Amino acid sequence: MANIVIMGAGIGGMPAAYEMRELLPKEHTVTVVSAVDYFQFVPSNPWVAVGWRTREEIVLKIAPLLERKGIKFIAKPVTTLDAAGSKLVLAGGKDDEQVLPYDYLVIATGPKLSFDEVPGAGPHGGHTHSVCAVDHAEAFWKDYQEFLKNPGPVVIGAMPMASCFGPAYEFAFILDTDLRRRKLRNKVPITFVTSEPYIGHLGLGGVGDSKSMLESEMRNRDMKWITNAKTTKVEAGKMAVTQLDDLGGVYKEHEVPFKMSMMLPAFKGVDAVAAVPELCNPRGFVLIDEFQRSKKYRNIFSAGVCVAIPPVEVTPVPTGAPKTGYMIETMVTAIVHNIVDELAGKPVTAKGTWNAICLADMGDTGAAFVALPQIPPRNVNWFKKGKWVHLAKIAYEKYFLSKMKSGNSEPIYEKYILKLVGLVRVTK
Repeated sequence: MANIVIMGAGIGGMPAAYEMRELLPKEHTVTVVSAVDYFQFVPSNPWVAVGWRTREEIVLKIAPLLERKGIKFIAKPVTTLDAAGSKLVLAGGKDDEQVLPYDYLVIATGPKLSFDEVPGAGPHGGHTHSVCAVDHAEAFWKDYQEFLKNPGPVVIGAMPMASCFGPAYEFAFILDTDLRRRKLRNKVPITFVTSEPYIGHLGLGGVGDSKSMLESEMRNRDMKWITNAKTTKVEAGKMAVTQLDDLGGVYKEHEVPFKMSMMLPAFKGVDAVAAVPELCNPRGFVLIDEFQRSKKYRNIFSAGVCVAIPPVEVTPVPTGAPKTGYMIETMVTAIVHNIVDELAGKPVTAKGTWNAICLADMGDTGAAFVALPQIPPRNVNWFKKGKWVHLAKIAYEKYFLSKMKSGNSEPIYEKYILKLVGLVRVTK
């Protein structure tokens, strides 16, 4: 009998648990460990931040969902990963520590949000908001309601070393749409500050015509932008930004005023994982082989934002490569099949994809892109905008949450999203 432990219960961890339980014989145990006792549908956080969704609509209690599928659940943070000893130490008082041994470990923790890399940034004692967690989105919504009584400038964007730019664009357009509906947009100058070398880079070197399309959308919505932006410090009401040129030299110093700000932070690996010798790169992301397995520890696999993927290209201000839902889904499926095969005495053969498919809401419209593979040159390099993407994103939210509630392990992107948005023909 083998004990498989999944560390993390997000968009990677929960589907991994369902699929693992479905494919493994019953004599093997599946246990999920999470620092919190709820699942949050992270792509909906920008909607929560402007009051278009409530916490209750996008958050699910984990324990009853997993337990009815025969999956164990422990809602405690991991303080220590003893990779050599194949065990986790879970948080608790001195007499309340829990040691959890494993035969296989799947790391699907998502990232550590590294707000402290920019002084004054972040929602906890800093001056910027975030939509990376539902708590952060709720904090924005609380302050936003007061902001609406006396609106002013807004700054939105992404810090140096950020690797997930889509939500910044989403939030800028969603906020613009919300303010227009309230007839307050004329009182709110919006500046987009991003570490990308140009608008629409997305950490991917651009996808199709993303540069011109997103620039056009920003112009049409009266947004200013600063690219190659190295945010160096945030104080109450102002953001210090050093804008670099294409060679990495200082082009201009900015002091950008704001009354509210949402800036996506750099990501790192979570502390317990990053501290393991030879498991991670210097940023704490898990080093994996083509089968999603640790290069050092053969019984550890990893999927999602917490894995190490090199940047697509060197940029004047450092940027990382994103991990989209489709990529995460294929990573998870590969891990499950490889563990199942290894337990059956078969060689591992399943591989995740480095293809990127993304749906981005823009408030009253949306943008979708397909990059196959993610790193250029590509076989498919496609970017389109339309109302249908906005509707597809809403449908994706509803379908994913229903999948979590039912314990359905069916892949969403391959069986649903690609057909829904009409991309099957494009990607063949």
